[in-house]
Amino acid sequence: QVQVVESGGGLVQPGGSLRLSCQASGSISSIYVMGWYRQAPGKQRELVAGITNGGNTEYVDSVKGRFTISRDNAKNSVYLQMNSLKPEDTAVYYCSIATMSGDYWGQGTQVTVSS
Repeated sequence: QVQVVESGGGLVQPGGSLRLSCQASGSISSIYVMGWYRQAPGKQRELVAGITNGGNTEYVDSVKGRFTISRDNAKNSVYLQMNSLKPEDTAVYYCSIATMSGDYWGQGTQVTVSS
């Protein structure tokens, strides 16, 4: 069984920063891609950023230049550094990992950007 746990969400003022962390544990086969998704109230879940096991990254246009995704393969962990946060970044952020045995999701962590 695989567990995926996110941490690091919270309330931050516009222009502030947060760093999300995600760690996978359990019977994990090779992890190909690790990613962060978000879902705001009334909206569909969207991919925010993804990173391959080779370090290639992609970002949704709305966060380019503000968010940075990174991973530590030895720790089965992925991180999302979020800077210059905007109210429209408010959402539940989910970590997802794609492995040889399937895709796994965390429970989500709330990020609220508000003054």
